[in-house]
Amino acid sequence: MLELSLEKSFPGFRLTLELTAQEGEVLSLLGPSGSGKSTLLRLIAGLLTPDRGFVRFGGLDLTPLPPERRGVGFLFQDYALFPHLTVAENIAFGLVEARWPKAEREARVQELLERMELLPHARKRPQELSGGEQQRVALARALAPRPRLLLLDEPLGALDLRLREELLFFLRRTLRGEGVTTLVVTHDQGEAFLLAHRVAVLRQGRLVQVGRPEEVYTQPKDAWTARFLGHKNLLSPAESQALGLPPRPHLLPQAALRLGGGLEGRVEERLFFGNRVGFWVRLEGVRLYLEALEPLPDLQEGAKVSLSLDPSQAVALEG
Repeated sequence: MLELSLEKSFPGFRLTLELTAQEGEVLSLLGPSGSGKSTLLRLIAGLLTPDRGFVRFGGLDLTPLPPERRGVGFLFQDYALFPHLTVAENIAFGLVEARWPKAEREARVQELLERMELLPHARKRPQELSGGEQQRVALARALAPRPRLLLLDEPLGALDLRLREELLFFLRRTLRGEGVTTLVVTHDQGEAFLLAHRVAVLRQGRLVQVGRPEEVYTQPKDAWTARFLGHKNLLSPAESQALGLPPRPHLLPQAALRLGGGLEGRVEERLFFGNRVGFWVRLEGVRLYLEALEPLPDLQEGAKVSLSLDPSQAVALEG
C-alpha cells in the first residue's frame, strides 16, 4: 500500500494532503492547473522534499531516501528521451544503471519492444519517431526496471486529439497488464475515468474527493467539483426551489430531464455536435441543458418544447 501524508509550501501555494493507494491500483490525480498534482508526484519521487509528513510504500518509509533508491518509475510530460540513444538503448537505460545482467536486460528490452509494438523502431533515434511512438518508448523505459510504483505526469498531454484517443486505451491495457501501482496526473476527466480504478480530485493543494470514477462523477461533493467534472445543470438554492426541490444547491443530472412530458419550456440555444444535439432550455425561469441523439429539426431556437423532470434524481451538493 502507498500511504501519503504530506505538506509542502511555496509562495502563494500550500499542499496539504493525506491519501492511500492499494497495491496494483491505478489512481488518477485529477484537477486544474495549479492544484498541486505534479507537486505531489515530485514529492513521492523524491524530487522535492516535504516540509513535513511521509511517503510510505509497502511498509517502507521512502521519505529519507534519494530518488534513485526509491524504486519509483517516473514518466514526464515531455518524455525526456535521450536523443543520442536508440529506442532500445533508451528502454535499457535504467537497467544498465541498475546493473542488470546482460541476458536479463536484453530479454526485458525485447519483451517491452514487443508489448509496446516498437520492434520495427528499435534502432531508431527518438527524433525519428512520431509523438505516439515517443510516448510508448518513454513508458517502456519507465516500466523496464519493474518498479513497484509508477508515476505518470500528464502522459498524453503532449499529443494531439487523435493520438490521445488512440493511446489512451493502449495505456490502460498496459497498466493493467503490468499490475504496477500507478499514480496518473491529468486535468482531463475522460482520461482519469478510463485509466483509473479510483480518482482523487484536487483543488488548490487539497483533496476534495476520492472514489471510484462512477461514484465521483455521479455523486460530486460540491458545486465546484460538479462543474469541473463537466456537469452543466447546477442549481442555486433559488433555482432548486423553483423546480420543486429544497432550497439548497443541487446537481440535476441529464437523466432527470427529458424531452416530452407535461412541462413546457422554450429552446434558448441549439448546439449541433454531429452525433448529438444539445439544447439550452428555459423551464420555470431556470436555464437547463439536455441532449438528444436525433437531429430534431423542429426544435430550433425560440421554439416551445415539452419536457419531463424527475426531481428525485437531483443530487444535493454541499454549499
